[in-house]
Amino acid sequence: MITVHLKPKKEESLKRFHPWVFSGAIQRIEGKVTEGELVKVVDAAGGFLALGHCQIGSIAVRVISFEDTTVDDAFWSLKISRAYTMRQSLGLVSVSNNTYRLVHGEGDSLPGLIVDVYDDTAVMQAHSVGMHEIRQQLAKAIVANVPEVKSVYYKSETTLPFKADIENENGYLIGSENPNLKAIENGLEFQVDWLKGQKTGFFVDQRENRSLLERYSAGKSVLNMFCYTGGFSVYALRGKAALVHSVDSSAKAIDLTDKNVKINFPNEKRHASFAEDAFKYLNANEHQYDLIILDPPAFAKHRDALRNALKGYKRLNANAIKQIKPGGILFTFSCSQVVSKDQFRLAVFSAAAETGRNVKILHQLTQPADHPINIYHPEGEYLKGLVLWVE
Repeated sequence: MITVHLKPKKEESLKRFHPWVFSGAIQRIEGKVTEGELVKVVDAAGGFLALGHCQIGSIAVRVISFEDTTVDDAFWSLKISRAYTMRQSLGLVSVSNNTYRLVHGEGDSLPGLIVDVYDDTAVMQAHSVGMHEIRQQLAKAIVANVPEVKSVYYKSETTLPFKADIENENGYLIGSENPNLKAIENGLEFQVDWLKGQKTGFFVDQRENRSLLERYSAGKSVLNMFCYTGGFSVYALRGKAALVHSVDSSAKAIDLTDKNVKINFPNEKRHASFAEDAFKYLNANEHQYDLIILDPPAFAKHRDALRNALKGYKRLNANAIKQIKPGGILFTFSCSQVVSKDQFRLAVFSAAAETGRNVKILHQLTQPADHPINIYHPEGEYLKGLVLWVE
């Protein structure tokens, strides 16, 4: 096994169980290493620190174990088993909820790997070459340890590092498409398009926040911006909203939203959808809505875009706060990992101040329990949300 030697005093973060080794911390690499290869990391004196997958970039090694152990089929099977057991113990696997995240990267000590379960199908994404290289092993471990799962679909064409010199195609690693699949979340059914949709096909991370929205929806006129699959819209309808309008610039997203509304509420007259630009739609509909949801795609995927992202969040939230009815409720989110909670809150504060309206924070939201945050890896907290009361 290739050995990575760290510079003196650069082992402290690993001793605190942080799962990344940065390229600047490396003194030398003993042997010729290829991206994705399993390596051993040692301190300047040669003492063992960790095992991990090497990669090109500022994050040079993603740690998979802080113990010097054998990495084989049994190793990966135990990792998947532990992840599934946690979801079971939290009550996330049931007849009324067969849609959840099984593996959340560093949060499940499997950096570079994402797995979402929809009924009997697991959708797997690799964000590192190391996880890509063992995709078949991982697929077998998933089917062996998750009784409900019969098929594993691999969807990593857009998530693997762009510098990686590898060939990759999306497709089934085990099993095949189930035409009768029913993805159920809290008793609601959703059509999930993992073949062409964003992420793994559905934003599982908003499950608890959708439930909270349902509690506030009764009798209200609701606007769901950036609706994508219409998750918030469907929950608002079940929450007895007076009307629900779904907006997305993508016609495909609007089509999927309409399908999900129809599955749960056939012949529903309270819902309408619009394929329009978010900012234009908000500006044209002043004081029409009691409740607005802002759940945009990531405005910043890397630090170079942070400044413009914060301006975008400020502008979007200012428009919504200005346009919402007096006594309205605003659910606003950021899923940009490089945007901190404090930065997002400041952007929303600045937006509120710009409008001059009186605004109160009712809830501070984050990702659900099946998207756990490794306490030694605070960077894993990517979803930030606020529920605001606008007088």
